[in-house]
Amino acid sequence: MYSAQSNPYQQYKQQSIMTMTQGEMLTQLYDGAIKQLSKGIQLIDAKEFMPANEALQKAQLIVNYLRQILDDQYKVSESLDALYEYFGHRIVQANIRKDTAPLHEIIAMLTELRDTFATADRANRTQF
Repeated sequence: MYSAQSNPYQQYKQQSIMTMTQGEMLTQLYDGAIKQLSKGIQLIDAKEFMPANEALQKAQLIVNYLRQILDDQYKVSESLDALYEYFGHRIVQANIRKDTAPLHEIIAMLTELRDTFATADRANRTQF
C-alpha cells in the first residue's frame, strides 16, 4: 500500500495542480461544482436524499470558495459575487425541497461561465 507521499498518482495530481494557470484552476472549480450538482440531481431522482445532500453541500462549498477568491479590483467581481450568492441560495432551496429544476438552471449558467473563462484563459496564454 502506498502512503500519500509515495503514491505516484497523488504526486502527479499534486504536481499538476501546482503547475496550473489561474484560468485552469477556475475551470477545475467550475467542473467540480457542475459534477456535484449533476450528482445531486441523479441522487434526488433516485430518492437517495442523504448522498444528494452531501453532493449539494460540496457544490455549495465550491460556489462559496468562488465568491471568496473574487478580486475586488475588477468591476466584474461585483456581478459575479451576486451571481454566486444566487447560486448558493438556489442550491439550498433545491436541497431543502428536493427539487432539481434550480440545479439544472445553475448547471447551465456555470457551464457558460466555465466556457467563457476557459476561452479567455486560452486567449490570454496564446498572447504571450
